[in-house]
Amino acid sequence: MSILTAVRDMDRLRQITQVLARHGFGELVTRMGLSSTATNREGEKVPRPLLGERLRLVLQDLGPTFVKLGQIISTRSDLLPEDILFELKKLQDDVAPFAEDEARRQVEDSLGAPAESVFTTFDGKPLASASIGQVHRATLAVEGQDGPVQVVVKIQRPGIVPMVLRDLDLLHLLARLIERTVPETRVYSPSGLVQEFDQAITAELDFTVEAANARRFAANFEGDEAIAFPRVFPQASSKRVLTLGYLDGVKVDRAVREGADGKWIAETAVRIILKMVFEDGFFHADPHPGNVLILPRPTNGGYVRGEPVIIGLLDLGLVGRLSPELRDRAVDLLMAAARNDPDAIAEAMLAIGRQRQKVDYEAFRAHVHKIAERHLGRSLKEVQASALVRDIVAGAMKFDIAIPVELTMMIRAMMTIEGVGKEIHPELDVFAVAKPYLAKIAMQRYHPLRVGMDLLRGAGRLGNMARDLPFQLQDILEDLRQGRLQVRTADPARDKASERLGRRIRAAVLTAALLGSGVALLIARVHPSLAWSLLIAAGAWTFGHLIFDWRSRR
Repeated sequence: MSILTAVRDMDRLRQITQVLARHGFGELVTRMGLSSTATNREGEKVPRPLLGERLRLVLQDLGPTFVKLGQIISTRSDLLPEDILFELKKLQDDVAPFAEDEARRQVEDSLGAPAESVFTTFDGKPLASASIGQVHRATLAVEGQDGPVQVVVKIQRPGIVPMVLRDLDLLHLLARLIERTVPETRVYSPSGLVQEFDQAITAELDFTVEAANARRFAANFEGDEAIAFPRVFPQASSKRVLTLGYLDGVKVDRAVREGADGKWIAETAVRIILKMVFEDGFFHADPHPGNVLILPRPTNGGYVRGEPVIIGLLDLGLVGRLSPELRDRAVDLLMAAARNDPDAIAEAMLAIGRQRQKVDYEAFRAHVHKIAERHLGRSLKEVQASALVRDIVAGAMKFDIAIPVELTMMIRAMMTIEGVGKEIHPELDVFAVAKPYLAKIAMQRYHPLRVGMDLLRGAGRLGNMARDLPFQLQDILEDLRQGRLQVRTADPARDKASERLGRRIRAAVLTAALLGSGVALLIARVHPSLAWSLLIAAGAWTFGHLIFDWRSRR
């Protein structure tokens, strides 16, 4: 790091602490040991509005990176209380557009040619502006097309990358400081929130990531007329410029006002997110209303009540991924919720999460029962499925069960879709839509092909065991021969009991090694005669040890 960079980082850190102090977080600054960097004008009175409002003002004053952080945190209803979330949801990318000549310069620097030579037409007035970049209308000559194609050009804001990277470094530092010096904040996982934000905004800074995501979504939904994704034009795209096909649609609420069928849109949106999450394991992690357009089908000629439309998804930079194992466990969770089975919900959450310490299962089960009674004690169409799962996840975290970030991203996406869906179709019953889909996915687990593949993978692991166990057995026998396999105790009065315990452990280890090696060799069909010899030896060793142990007790 250069001296100039270090000085700039210190200036930015001083600015951050001053903004915190100005909005009533002076105690936090002092506890972090940064009070020497925070100064206030003498005699200045610090305003003391509510916590959520003060936090929003801090993020607004600190600029685009922190506004973006607040927007992402505002979706974490599993972590933060409603009053803070309400304030953070007010954060908007209220950023003035950069000049047309700067936009053209960015295009030329990134694509290696002036905008006029890349695009047939280029509108210098931006269609929209945000903290990361802005969008311009243009047309593009495409091979095989009769005329120019309508496109939108997303151009990265000049100088945004070094500013965001600097702020990210400082955010990681501040998160670690807060967790170390203010232990009560650990329940909100500051480092985890910053890490999630880091991944999200880093992906947004590289437009090739969004381009790859768009292509993958289009491939996953190929042939599905209910959904559309912008077409990527790689000949006019790079890390800092992204050219996409123009989707000629309107916002969801306007489409419904103009005659589109709200019930069809809501239920189709739920089916789309279910397919993304549970079938593809690759989903849009930020499907808020601003990223959704409703396009009329060409055959309809407009928005017609009762007729299907096309749901267009935009801003594909932030995505979530679920492994097959996590998908199966998430299906178990939702199916248990749909059956109103609190015990199964608790078991599913324990399978999903990682226990940082021993969990009182009965207490956790009772907590889940209370949540289920609060949410499921009504007709299913009145149940907010995503809110139920959100509260269950929040309850698990109270019991110090770590929940994968991917699952919280899934919950956030489902909450957003369900919220939008209920606005345009208040009778939306997510469980009714999801049940057949989840049941089909659950049945696919037991398809002969999948079971066969699972058995094949298991056989491969057993084959590796058969290869490795003889060497492990040799190590165990060598430890026994040299007396290195011991059980020690600090209480001399229990030497005899310890000796007997140690003898039993050695016998159990050797028996397990002989049995494991024999069974593995039989399953893998390798050296059957050796396998049977090992099994017989295990039986003889066990029988002999039992006789010896019985005699020693007498």
